[in-house]
Amino acid sequence: MRNIVYHVSTLPREEFSMRLITAMALCSLLLACTHTSTPEHTNESAASLRDVLAGEHRNDSARARDQYRHPEETLRFFELSPTDTVVELFPGGGWYTDIIAPFVAENGQYYGAGYALDIPDQPEYRYKLTRGFSKKISDRALYGNAQMTSLAPPTHTEIAPPGSADLVVTFRNFHGWLRSDPAPYLAAVVAALKPGGIFGVVQHRANPGASLESMQKSGYVAEQTVIDLAAAAGLQLLDRADINANPQDTKNHPMGVWTLPPSLRLGEQDREKYLAIGESDRMTLKFIKPE
Repeated sequence: MRNIVYHVSTLPREEFSMRLITAMALCSLLLACTHTSTPEHTNESAASLRDVLAGEHRNDSARARDQYRHPEETLRFFELSPTDTVVELFPGGGWYTDIIAPFVAENGQYYGAGYALDIPDQPEYRYKLTRGFSKKISDRALYGNAQMTSLAPPTHTEIAPPGSADLVVTFRNFHGWLRSDPAPYLAAVVAALKPGGIFGVVQHRANPGASLESMQKSGYVAEQTVIDLAAAAGLQLLDRADINANPQDTKNHPMGVWTLPPSLRLGEQDREKYLAIGESDRMTLKFIKPE
């Protein structure tokens, strides 16, 4: 803040009084603005998020995965606020939906952008998953005005009203985009975000220098690959965190990332070994759409 200096001896009394009143009002306004960003406000939001995590709508199976996915720490890192408009890309069965949508239900807006039902000849699981998700978020008491949108380039790319989203999040989707062209998916993210909006990424992390073929096959993606693709779309890296790191993950499993829980593609073969490793080693990246 600039220093406000008046030389009393050079001002008429009336003018000095008016300037003094103006300066005092400005100081009061600045103090009020500062108060809104105090730790107390942050703690209130965090407490509400913890309330959602402890909610009865989350079953024991969902809670068991908190130790690997660290949802509170991850969403706080992504700067989630209860007043945000949030887009979740390919929410699947809604594990993160059960946290984000209730958190923003009262004062924000949730969009789940998934597969499009009107595209023919897709794998049957996509139709089943999308219909199930639609039914799930119809519970207005829990999810508020949660909405479904579609992300299926090139025909379906409006995942939220343009420039409306404070936060877009994607959890473990980049490896699928690498099997085609990631650019249209990231362009949809940029179109949905407000200037200054956040793009949060959690993704299975490959070792540096992994080939495109190995990333497509294993599900693990090199961190620098994600950063470069986001930069090409016009997104700037703000921060990275090891919230979801797992140093026990050697990343050389027979069925790639799906060898580990929760998939456990090998069935009973070495099941205890893979349960002991836990879920995959994951990058956690935060990007911003520049003003």
